[in-house]
Amino acid sequence: MSSWAGPHSSFESIRVLKLNRKVEYGLIALKYMLGKPRGELTSVREICDLFGTPFDPVAHVLRILNSGQLVESEQGAHGGYRLIADVDTIQFSDFIQLVEGHPLAFADCLREHDCRCTMLNSCNIMGPMAHFHQRIVEFLQSITLADILEERVPPPFVTEGPQENLLA
Repeated sequence: MSSWAGPHSSFESIRVLKLNRKVEYGLIALKYMLGKPRGELTSVREICDLFGTPFDPVAHVLRILNSGQLVESEQGAHGGYRLIADVDTIQFSDFIQLVEGHPLAFADCLREHDCRCTMLNSCNIMGPMAHFHQRIVEFLQSITLADILEERVPPPFVTEGPQENLLA
């Protein structure tokens, strides 16, 4: 294994892939609802107060989850949202796509109908990026929302000190 660790000296400074904030808000809301008695309502304000999240983005994400039939809403002064989907049957990749509103693409050239890459005609890494994309998508398809929300996916390794080359 190579000793090259790249320009970053700690795991915390590596920011190659990051979940969209809307996906994070959706996960926070669903995990909270999953811990409540089945059918109990949860308000947007309740989530925001408990987790310090902004109201409007969380409300927007819950509307998306409602349209995707993961939660259902109940209107009124004592309304809110309740979890109705079986999180064991929803692939994490499908959840991300629902919340983000578009297919997964980890490079501009991999967007099916919206390639914005200015180097497309001269790119020498399109093949490797497509392979990388496929492997990541396969991984995201292999885990369910329940795996994430119930912490059934092993956490990434964390070590003290400098990191080994993660690409080797």
